[in-house]
Amino acid sequence: MRYSKVVIGGGGVLGSQIAFQTAFCGFDVTIWLRSESSITRTQPKLDQLKETYLEAIEKMASGEGPWCAGIAAEENFKKEELIAKVNRAYESIQLELDLKKAVGDADLVIESMAENTNDKIVFYKALAPLLPEKTVLVTNSSTLLPSAFAKYTGRPEKYLSLHFANSIWKNNTAEVMAQDKTDKKHFDELIQFANDIRMIALPVLKEKNGYLLNSMLVPFLLSGLDLYASGVSDPKSIDMAWTHGTGAPKGPFQIFDTVGLTTAYNIVHQYQSVPGIFSPLLKKMMMPYNFKAMESILNKYIAEGKLGVSSGEGFYKYK
Repeated sequence: MRYSKVVIGGGGVLGSQIAFQTAFCGFDVTIWLRSESSITRTQPKLDQLKETYLEAIEKMASGEGPWCAGIAAEENFKKEELIAKVNRAYESIQLELDLKKAVGDADLVIESMAENTNDKIVFYKALAPLLPEKTVLVTNSSTLLPSAFAKYTGRPEKYLSLHFANSIWKNNTAEVMAQDKTDKKHFDELIQFANDIRMIALPVLKEKNGYLLNSMLVPFLLSGLDLYASGVSDPKSIDMAWTHGTGAPKGPFQIFDTVGLTTAYNIVHQYQSVPGIFSPLLKKMMMPYNFKAMESILNKYIAEGKLGVSSGEGFYKYK
């Protein structure tokens, strides 16, 4: 089945990006949000994404670039058509508070809630009786396994994972991972959908916490945060050690600010409390990590409203 109507559950950093990219590629997109306050947080993200896409198109047209493969291929670049697609995407995305209304005719629902097991279970239990028979349900979880939630969805054969990298208009990968009860045809459909929204579909053939990208990224981020939590150095110096030493564009704290400190907190909490999430060797290597101090630091920033780029300040200021 080719999807047409796509619903995103949650309008956070990645939820809003998935929605905009999917609408940009011509799909009918609705973002379901829990409250009016969620709308006031999500709409500015969509406003900024519109400007980000338009700016990226101008830079690609002038050759000042980086090239954003999620927006256009180099051999088929048509500036005015792309600008029109951005404007159509922005105007067409619907924000909806009524869950039943949002998913009433959905072909695909992408859950993009915070990395909190209980919140996801509550969402799936509320969602299950509302979904049409045809609907495929996926999670954009960055670390949690779909098998942990399949029984709550009411459709385990139509449930799997679809994980995106941040800034998907340029970092255009989508990891597709099934669980034991997923019907292979829905895995194949999701691979096709990822390609249809200009992602590079990466099949994950075995369930793995962290999938491909985050299995490598999260230990790196925790290492940086531990250096700060243990008083070894400050965020700016730690970031500079990484960026200047390797040529990478961002250090761990710049990445934390991009993905959001609430997501960072949830990952830190999860990685210290879920048994078996690390191999025995990796767990032994990470034993010196001061997880309590990491949580304390992140809690302080969050309590002060310093959530990262989205709030204008995290470990760095953006205003």
